[in-house]
Amino acid sequence: MMELYCAGCGVAIQTEDKTSVGYAPPQSLEKETVICQRCYRIRHYNEASTVTLGDDDFVRILNGIGDTKALVVQVVDIFDFNGSWLRGLPRFVGGNPILLVGNKVDLLPKNVNRNRLINWIRKSAADLGLKPLDVVLVSARKGEGVERLVQAMNEYRKGRNIYVVGVTNVGKSSLINRLLKQFGESEMDITTSQFPGTTLDVIEIPLDDKSSLYDTPGIVNRDQLVHKVAPQELKIIMPDKPIKPKVYQLNAEQTMFIGGLARIDFVKGERQPFVFYLSNHLNIHRTKLANADELYAKHKGEMLAPPGPDAAEAIVWEKFTFKVPSGKYDIVISGLGWIAMHGKGANVEVHVPKGVAVGLRPSLI
Repeated sequence: MMELYCAGCGVAIQTEDKTSVGYAPPQSLEKETVICQRCYRIRHYNEASTVTLGDDDFVRILNGIGDTKALVVQVVDIFDFNGSWLRGLPRFVGGNPILLVGNKVDLLPKNVNRNRLINWIRKSAADLGLKPLDVVLVSARKGEGVERLVQAMNEYRKGRNIYVVGVTNVGKSSLINRLLKQFGESEMDITTSQFPGTTLDVIEIPLDDKSSLYDTPGIVNRDQLVHKVAPQELKIIMPDKPIKPKVYQLNAEQTMFIGGLARIDFVKGERQPFVFYLSNHLNIHRTKLANADELYAKHKGEMLAPPGPDAAEAIVWEKFTFKVPSGKYDIVISGLGWIAMHGKGANVEVHVPKGVAVGLRPSLI
């Protein structure tokens, strides 16, 4: 019997074990397009699944790309650039050229200068050890920039296969679905969801007689904040509409809580604006620095949420200290957003769950 693969996540279909990866009810095999039960539940009920590939499987897939001649398309989340970065990618994919795609451009405020953003992405990539062939900005959700991406892929692939890679949650499968809808007749609809790790194996999509586009599984980056919260809380943290910046005029010795996920202490400096670029669903609370510990102890998991009470109890905090120079800078919290500071300099302490990356960069906006 010919082996069947799930059109949604790429995993081999089996009908024996309901608890194992790739299970599909026997009657579903008669359909033209077969998807596994896990993909069915994600699509129709938006239910999370805890099945993910191990790191060894990811390395095996990436090393496999290194053994071929191909164009590699790395997708990053503009809203979480560092958190969505694939570390060491050039090493894994050999000498294959890499096209860098910044997704979720629709979430940025309208006043972001696109050319400046592309230059910023190039510089950030170079700092992380990658010189991409080109940088393309897209919105997989809205279809913006997709034609430009197709042009770039056709120009750079030179008849070779294309591999699309990225960490979980960058919108890789949504982007491929958009490519399929816009530029090819296909009944394949790759499963997309807000839950990390939706694609489970390599999915092949023929481009012509000799070459194909391959969607690879999202690689789990443990630094991402999405791994610190319950699946139902992801929709609060992850923006789904353009961000509306929130401006607060702060005095020294004031503290801002972003739900129960981050705490920003303005330790020293002149009164100045702190501009928060975050999901519009997140609550921000202001208090005096002297009262911050007590407020958190009393209200974590409730007023200061997400995360909920159980996850809040389990958080181990890590502190980052910044001497922000005068000028225009952003404090970036991986997976959450950033705080723009355009004042005369400040001493700031940022508390986040251990493992979440925090950094300082020249302002994006």
